[in-house]
Amino acid sequence: MTETNENTTFKISEKRQPIATANPMAYNVEAIAEMEREALHERSLGERVSDAVTGFIGSIAFVIFHILLFIGWGIVNLNLIPGIAAFDPFPFGILMLIVSAEGVFITIFILIGQNRMSRQSDRRAHLDLQVSILAEQEMTMMLRMQQKLCEHFGVDTAVIEDEAEQLMSETDVRHLVGELEEKLP
Repeated sequence: MTETNENTTFKISEKRQPIATANPMAYNVEAIAEMEREALHERSLGERVSDAVTGFIGSIAFVIFHILLFIGWGIVNLNLIPGIAAFDPFPFGILMLIVSAEGVFITIFILIGQNRMSRQSDRRAHLDLQVSILAEQEMTMMLRMQQKLCEHFGVDTAVIEDEAEQLMSETDVRHLVGELEEKLP
């Protein structure tokens, strides 16, 4: 199919539009979901175990289990049930040892999960930076193209020439980082 507009002829493709342009929001959501699925799939066995353990630790079932355990432990070891001998009399030294060891392991599992999430967050930040730099480069190119169009059609841009020149210049990321480091507390 071809459309003609005074001086220009456009060829319109019969093919379907790529999904990115047909529905960019749906495309982006699916791309992000796919990245998340890949990140979950790429976890090591240790990270999967750690995530499962911390998932249980962060549940109400874990809290209820411990409440029942402590109540039961206290009832048995305070000799409140006739015929059952106390195996860990007050001040419950064995219980304290178990709880302390559990605390160490819980901390380790949580740190493993946090390290994985930190690496994933760093990857996302790098991706975000790359997309932002590409967007800045695209905008610079668009400004240059608009400047050429203005020149071609004789539009006076003298009023904004200094600002336009600054915006059309390449952004030096290292220079920006240096300025930020100097000025941020």
